[in-house]
Amino acid sequence: MLTRGGRGAPARTPRARPALAGIGLALLLVIGATLPAAAARRADPGAGCPPDQPDCSVWDDDPGNPGDPGGGGDNGGGDSGGGGGGGVCQWDGQTIPCYDDLKGWFNSGDGCYYKLEEPQPDNTPAGQQWYLLTCDGGNQGSQREELRDEPPPGYGAPPDPEELARRALASIKLLPARLKVAPRKDIGPGLVGLPVWMWATPSASYFGPLTASATDRGVTVSIEAKVDRIVWDMGNKERVTCHGPGTPYDAKNKDLAGRASPDCGYDKGYPKADTYRVSATTHWTVRWWTDDGVQGEPILQTRTSGTVQIQINELQVVTR
Repeated sequence: MLTRGGRGAPARTPRARPALAGIGLALLLVIGATLPAAAARRADPGAGCPPDQPDCSVWDDDPGNPGDPGGGGDNGGGDSGGGGGGGVCQWDGQTIPCYDDLKGWFNSGDGCYYKLEEPQPDNTPAGQQWYLLTCDGGNQGSQREELRDEPPPGYGAPPDPEELARRALASIKLLPARLKVAPRKDIGPGLVGLPVWMWATPSASYFGPLTASATDRGVTVSIEAKVDRIVWDMGNKERVTCHGPGTPYDAKNKDLAGRASPDCGYDKGYPKADTYRVSATTHWTVRWWTDDGVQGEPILQTRTSGTVQIQINELQVVTR
């Protein structure tokens, strides 16, 4: 191969590619309500509210702290070997695209992008072709031309469908769930042994499904992202897994007092008085497929919410 510094016309310089959330709810715990076994003494006529809880109400409010809007789970990885292609490559500890519309295909062997010059000069030797190289991992200030007998390794490879799926995923936001609980520390404490209700805002932004697509060199990949479970950390080393956002507690429905949530709750309640910090992690599954129907391995992601506090008090027994 030959390297030339000038052929009468300066090497073309590629242009930079464009860079790719309180509802306050009162839960009146009626003394005569049917309670779970762990809280059966709540129905005792000698039972009364704690001094700082005259109406035995427990509440919900918006999350106290923001969650993690970033990624989690399987974030993918780079392909550090073999040169170009349509996926992702590594250079100098950084992940870069193996193909760039303006620079061409990347060769990890020398850290250069290769793009075939078009048109080829009239005096190009038979069987050889001139390439514009953008080296140093794609630094546009490191360009030169090279005459080669054959393309570099990986040159002309089709786009990697999984890389396109991840590109489509990067165009949407998988938000951490906005948590709601009853009871809620900010407004009123709960009681030992009473069930806790948990739920989250049931919108597509927090649970999906969300869709997107990406196209490159005639290949289109579509994705659908959806939460398949939400794991609640109750702040006492116990976790509850729910397969959906849960059911909001309806403070107007007195029949719910002391009852467990139908689909997402800490039914046995807390065993001792304390203040607990509750958080949750949503587990997303991103399914993807090509325009000709080929399905790829799902991409797994997680998002962790902020925390809400629950204050649990001991049940007071009044002696008459």
